[in-house]
Amino acid sequence: MGSPEQAPDPGLFGPDSVTWQMHADPMMWIAGVRALYLQALHPRAVRGVLQNSDFRRDAWGRLMRTASFVGTTTYGTTEAAERAGARVRKIHSRLGATDPDTGERYGVDEPALLLWVHCAEIDSYLHVARRSGFRLTDAQADRYIAEHRTSARLVGLDPDRVPGSRRELAAYFESVRPELAAGPEARVVDDFLRRPPTPALLVPARALLWRHVAHLAYDALPPYAHTLYGRPAPAPAVVTRRLRATGTALRLVPARLRWQLPPKHVLRAVARLGPETRPAPYKTGSGLAILDGPGEGAAS
Repeated sequence: MGSPEQAPDPGLFGPDSVTWQMHADPMMWIAGVRALYLQALHPRAVRGVLQNSDFRRDAWGRLMRTASFVGTTTYGTTEAAERAGARVRKIHSRLGATDPDTGERYGVDEPALLLWVHCAEIDSYLHVARRSGFRLTDAQADRYIAEHRTSARLVGLDPDRVPGSRRELAAYFESVRPELAAGPEARVVDDFLRRPPTPALLVPARALLWRHVAHLAYDALPPYAHTLYGRPAPAPAVVTRRLRATGTALRLVPARLRWQLPPKHVLRAVARLGPETRPAPYKTGSGLAILDGPGEGAAS
């Protein structure tokens, strides 16, 4: 008799995880832009980005590489996810930045900087998803944060030192806030996100589509971020209604159509594991998050 057929590899998270369901949601793109706004408020972290790349010329590439990394680690095989993590660690190990005030040279893979980038991303994904109407209970939100100790390990962090719940994530942000500032580098990121360079033929699309995305991502930031940037945001209830309306509209687009966008991580995962593993919001439970305040999504 031949050996039994080996079960398909579900990857690091698998179809039973909150991550599997949530990362297929179209609001993750707006959450990604919010994460960029938030990450730019850590001077040492954003300095590492700007000193090692031409952000204005490659910002789209950076956003797409982040999306590809998240897609691979969420929906790829275990081998593909581990390989993606090793690649990121190798790149980071070669890069450094210089503090212009003190002349200090430091590595971009300092644990404190990696932790900031990680927490800003996870907080943004969770905050935007829940505030826009994605169905998650508080327990599932905690589970999502805990699941991403795995993604933290992939970029070189000790999982035991990474927040694993909404309470721990809130405590982390409270501790790091004195280090945050909207310095010159943050202004570069802010300027790009508000007015990205666009070919003349696409300027109307930028005005109609991107402006809405960028404004909504900025408005969804925590109040202290608005204060640091020096630009106000609408009242929290107004922002929540706009997030809910945008989420509702985007979720009306058929999932298979949305998932056709390259690199098709979700479609490849479903083809590997079977149609019953298709991500869907209803699989996370029946508790619909109806949120008015900017702090209800996660920690900020």
